[in-house]
Amino acid sequence: LRHAYPQSRHHAATPMAEEEAASTSPGKDELRRLIVAAGEELRAARAGGDSGAGADVLARLLDLKQRYEALTGEEFRTKSVKRSRKEAAASGAAPSAAQPNPNPPKRAKQAKVDLGRFTPAADPMQLPPPASSFPPWAPRDFFRFEVLHTSRKPGSRARVGRIHTPHGVIETPCFVPVGTNGALKAVDERQGREAGTQLMFCNTYHLLVHPGPRVVAGAGGLHRFMNHEGPIITDSGGFQVFSLGETTEDDVAEMKRRKVREGNSASLLATGERGAVFRSYHDGTTIELTPESSVATQKQLASDIIIPLDELPPHGMSRERLHASVRLSHRWMARSLRAHLAEPRQQAMYGVVHGGTDEELRRESAEYLATLPFDGFAIGGSLGADRAEMLQLLRFLVPLLPADKPNHLLGIADPESSAAVVPLGIDTMDSCNPTRIARHGTLLCTGGELKIKQSRFLDDHGPIDPAVETISHSRAYLHHLFKQHEPLYMTLASQHNLIFMHKLLADMRQKILNDEL
Repeated sequence: LRHAYPQSRHHAATPMAEEEAASTSPGKDELRRLIVAAGEELRAARAGGDSGAGADVLARLLDLKQRYEALTGEEFRTKSVKRSRKEAAASGAAPSAAQPNPNPPKRAKQAKVDLGRFTPAADPMQLPPPASSFPPWAPRDFFRFEVLHTSRKPGSRARVGRIHTPHGVIETPCFVPVGTNGALKAVDERQGREAGTQLMFCNTYHLLVHPGPRVVAGAGGLHRFMNHEGPIITDSGGFQVFSLGETTEDDVAEMKRRKVREGNSASLLATGERGAVFRSYHDGTTIELTPESSVATQKQLASDIIIPLDELPPHGMSRERLHASVRLSHRWMARSLRAHLAEPRQQAMYGVVHGGTDEELRRESAEYLATLPFDGFAIGGSLGADRAEMLQLLRFLVPLLPADKPNHLLGIADPESSAAVVPLGIDTMDSCNPTRIARHGTLLCTGGELKIKQSRFLDDHGPIDPAVETISHSRAYLHHLFKQHEPLYMTLASQHNLIFMHKLLADMRQKILNDEL
C-alpha cells in the first residue's frame, strides 16, 4: 500500500537536465559543465540523506564522465585539481593541505562483470525443481511457531501466536519497523525496545552496498554490529534492486510503487537466469546479486529470518510475462533454499509467494512453495492498485498458506491496512511508513493522523494522544521543535509513532483472544 507512503520521489526537472536533454551530442566544454553541476547535485543529495536521489544523480554523473572520456580520450579531472598540479610543479612545492590532492590514491581497479552471463532462460516457462529434490521439512530446534488462539468470531481468520527465534520470542500479530541501513532512523536501540519493537526488518541491499557484509560479519553479525537484542529479519535485496530498473509502460499506479526514474538513470544493469547486476549508488561499482550470493550475504549478516531472492514484477505486466516472472522467482527461490539448507546457521527462511493480483498464479505459487521445506511464507510482489484490491487478494491467498507456519506481509503496515489484514490471518507485517511520516510531521493518533506543523497546535499543551500512553511531551512542544527544525523532534515523533503501532497490534492481540476480532 505504497499510495499511503509512496516509495517514489518526484523531482522537478532541473535546468541541467533540461539542457542535457536539449543537446544529444554536447561538446567537451558542455560536458565539463554538466559533470561539475551533477557533482554538486550529488553532494547536496548525500548531505540531505536522500539515497534514492543520490543513486539517480550518481548514475547520470558516471554516464557523463564516460561520454567525456570517449570524446576526449582522457579521464575527467576538475580544473582546480589541474591548476593545483601546475602551480605545484611551477613552484617546486608540494600542494597545499587546504587544496585537493592532485594525485589522489587510485581505487583498486574492479574486475569487469560479464553482463553476457545474465541472459534469460532459454525457456522462460521452465518449471522449478520438484519438491522431491529437497529434503522434507523438519522442526527446527532454533525456530518454531505456535498458534495460541484462533478467533471464534464468524468470518475471522485472526490468530494469536508466538514465533520462537534464537534472539527472542515474537508475539503475533506484530508490526515490524524497518531499519533500512541497520538503524531505525532517529531512534536508538533502547528507545526502539521501549517503544515495543519485537522484530526489526533490515535491508540486505543497502547493507551490501555499505558497509558490506564483510564488515558486519567482522563485528559478529548484525545483532552485535547494531547492539540489537531482539530478532531481525532481512530481505534478499531483490525489491530494491529491481526498483532500480527503468520504468516502462508496465509501471502503473500500485501500492508497492517502483521508483520513477527519468531517462537513462536506472542502476539495474542486467537481469537473467543467473541473477541481476546493479550499479552501487555509494561508489558506482557493479555488484552481482544471485540467489546464492544473496543467501551468502544474509549468512554474514546473521539475521534470524532470511528471504530468498525473487523478482519484482510491475503491476501492469502482461499475464504472460507475469507468469514467466513467477517461474523465474520459483527457480531463484529453489536455488536460494538449497544454498540455505547447506548451512542453516540457526536461521529460518521464508518463501515469497508471487503472482500479482492473478489468483491462478498466486495459487500456483503458494502450492509450489508449500511443498518445499521453508520455515514460513511472505506475501510479496504487486498487491494491487489500492487497499481494496489487496484485501480481495489476501482473502483468497491466506487460506492457501500452511496454517502451521507463520506468514509475513511485505511492505504494508499503515494503521488502516494493519487493522484490515489481521482479521484475514496475517501474522507479521513490515513498513517504514510510521517512522517516515513522523519525521515529516505526521503523528499517528487514535482519532486519526495529526499534522503537527499546523498552527493550531502552537498553544496546545495537551498530550499527543490522550488514549495512548506515549511520550510525555505536549503537542505544543513537538510543534515548536518541528517548526524550529530541531533534531530532537524526529526522535520524539518517531518514538510516538512506534509506540502507537505496537500498542495498536497489542490491542488487536487481546481482541483476538476475546474473540472480538
